[in-house]
Amino acid sequence: MSAATVATPATSSLRRRALGVAAAVVASLAIWAVGALAGVDYTVENPGQPAMVIGAGAIVVVALGAALLGWAALALLERFTKRLARPVWISLAVLVTLLSFAPLIGTEATGGAKLALGATHVAVAVALIALLPARRR
Repeated sequence: MSAATVATPATSSLRRRALGVAAAVVASLAIWAVGALAGVDYTVENPGQPAMVIGAGAIVVVALGAALLGWAALALLERFTKRLARPVWISLAVLVTLLSFAPLIGTEATGGAKLALGATHVAVAVALIALLPARRR
């Protein structure tokens, strides 16, 4: 005897959003790993601070944190502005992505490191924008 599971819209949305978070983390980690295998030096130096190496752990933590914050922001928008949640959240996601490049501009790092780290920002945004908002009907 087996129990059939029925996917409700809430379950489907939860799974899609969890997949979006996972995709954001995996994509950014994959970009970092390709850079590392290609010999990119991920040492970055910010004015007034000691140099640090951006490792895989930092990539996972930042990507996961950004993805979960994006999910929380979308959930709040959906709760309070049902009809406008999707376009407002997508606009907010694009704005936050563009603003996330500011630290890369002021950071001392190799061109390869800046390119790879910038690509991780874009990968997180693409995964979240594609998978977090509810599908249009």
